[in-house]
Amino acid sequence: MTTHSEHMQSEIEAYRLSGEPWPATAQQLATWALNKGRWIPHIDSLVRQCADDFARAMREEYIVDPQGRTVRAKHAARLEGEQGIFWTDIRDDNADYMKIALSQRRQQIVGDCRQLKSDLDSFNENWNGTKTLQLCFDFTDDLAEFAAGAVPVTS
Repeated sequence: MTTHSEHMQSEIEAYRLSGEPWPATAQQLATWALNKGRWIPHIDSLVRQCADDFARAMREEYIVDPQGRTVRAKHAARLEGEQGIFWTDIRDDNADYMKIALSQRRQQIVGDCRQLKSDLDSFNENWNGTKTLQLCFDFTDDLAEFAAGAVPVTS
């Protein structure tokens, strides 16, 4: 019994022996395997890929609101007691859902800031032979500049 990786490695060897171009990209290998019927996607893989495409499209959809701001149209949230991530449109008049979605996005930003702080501290303590780098984690001025229409200068 071979593992999935071992099976895929044997398919790579079959590709090489078939006379196809080598070295090759993973895209070339996949095209060959699909065209030759050597790799048939499982329905779960197709559903996952399709769902990822939908999620990407929803994340990238923006609208201009009545005040002229560019805002995300679709918002995602994990709902208590439910499996998966649910999406809604900002225009759907669903304040309870939007409170959850926006709160969860804020927590993602906090997580990114925590990681950035750890990276900064580690660099300064372990790999920075010159002056200590500093970053400000208070975004009040950035948000005020944005609200005033100014583009903040990063340094």
